[in-house]
Amino acid sequence: METLEVRTEGPVMVVTLDRPAVLNAYNATMGAELAEAFRAADAEDAIRAVVLTGRGRVFCAGADVSAGPRAFDTAAGAGAGNFGGAGRDSDFIGAMMACRKPSIVAFNGSAAGVGLTLTLPCDIRISVAQAKFGCVFTRRGLVPEAGSAWFLPRLVGLPTALRWCLTGAMVPAEEALAAGLVSELVAPDALLPRALAIAHEIAENTAPVAVALTRQLLWRHAGDPDPSGALAVDSRLNIALGRSADVREGVAAFLEKRRPRFPGRVSTDMPEAVGWPPRSG
Repeated sequence: METLEVRTEGPVMVVTLDRPAVLNAYNATMGAELAEAFRAADAEDAIRAVVLTGRGRVFCAGADVSAGPRAFDTAAGAGAGNFGGAGRDSDFIGAMMACRKPSIVAFNGSAAGVGLTLTLPCDIRISVAQAKFGCVFTRRGLVPEAGSAWFLPRLVGLPTALRWCLTGAMVPAEEALAAGLVSELVAPDALLPRALAIAHEIAENTAPVAVALTRQLLWRHAGDPDPSGALAVDSRLNIALGRSADVREGVAAFLEKRRPRFPGRVSTDMPEAVGWPPRSG
């Protein structure tokens, strides 16, 4: 890949934004490669979680504006190359949402603009204390993109999302922690080990099929006006899962006080009782 480093550490895929010379600035190639990486994680049963981080002192400075004032002009300016497509599907937001493996962001430094919004479909975010975060779009004459007008209020609440987006200001990591954008702050040398520890906790203790379904339940129903939709879905899912080898193993491992060895695979054992668990292929 041109803009990412992708490697595996046991059951964890580690995806690193790898354009440190330009502060990991986003372009269309990066979007396409992020989609490719998350689809690969989704398709491989051996991968149980994805960790997303950046190389260098900044996670992602935002969009690549090295072309100057016409950097965002996708019709006639340099934006046609940066953001108008790179010959591959660049729907990374869709790929992240459809991925049936949980994702953890390890902010090694600041994230602005798309550098922040590309992480919002991920499930867990941790950060170094030195990082700052900014929805800077209005300061560039733009509006929040990558679906962030939907994601951000669900993560930090509408009042905070409005303030961050309307002012376009960078906010410190402590404020991001208090708002719920990130769940913890860690020292720089502990960042990746902590992200990997969270990923391994998932991989070693949970059933892959149950994790995939739980992720979709929360993302799809957290914004419902009442619990009726979730109640209808979770009851049907648990009836289907209750007959599975995974549940038998989970109960046996609990009773025998040992770590479970779940046999179910996301590629072949997702129940069809609901119909909404997506495929990212």
